[in-house]
Amino acid sequence: MSRLPFLSRATFAGLTTPVARALLRAGLTADIVTIVGTAGAVLAALTLFPTGQLFAGTLLVWFFVHFDMVDGAMARQTGGGSAFGAVLDATCDRISDGAVFCGLAWWAAFGLQSAPLVVATLICLVTSQVISYIKARAEASGLRGDGGYIERPERLIIVLVGAGLSDLPVFPLPWALHVAMWLLAVASLITCAQRLHTVRTSPGAVEPLHGELDGEGTGGS
Repeated sequence: MSRLPFLSRATFAGLTTPVARALLRAGLTADIVTIVGTAGAVLAALTLFPTGQLFAGTLLVWFFVHFDMVDGAMARQTGGGSAFGAVLDATCDRISDGAVFCGLAWWAAFGLQSAPLVVATLICLVTSQVISYIKARAEASGLRGDGGYIERPERLIIVLVGAGLSDLPVFPLPWALHVAMWLLAVASLITCAQRLHTVRTSPGAVEPLHGELDGEGTGGS
């Protein structure tokens, strides 16, 4: 959950709850909404960002990522959702985040031809996945791996604000994307270190493992 109060579940409950109720009455499920939201975000990110339409892309991606709040409200209204739904939601989050950074990396490389911006964007792409993986792998091992400066809401706000400001219809700020991506890159690297420290200091984290290690423990995939 985000540490930003204006992004808390309670802030949006008044909007998402009736929308979720209406979608459930229409026969839709939380999983369907998750997939539709992800497909929309990916389509917007991979068609608009690579062509330099950053403002339009920002608006559409921001719209579709809010489906994540609606599907959560739908799941809660139907008893909390399923284990598969939780995995699907987390997987789709990773896909949509990856699409956003891939679209921006393409624009940075072939539109702006800015090597530093490409580097920053690729750092953001990799760390966005690593931050989530550290938490998931730690929790699978019975350890804590959460926290840090950057979670998904903060990540999306920084990248979308930077992208949107850089392509404003009036008075665009081209430098905003560069600042946003490098800020996010540095903060994300710090977050990776913070989460690894949290894992390292969790009770039982340094105790010897007994029995055969799985593929992850031996460096496999």
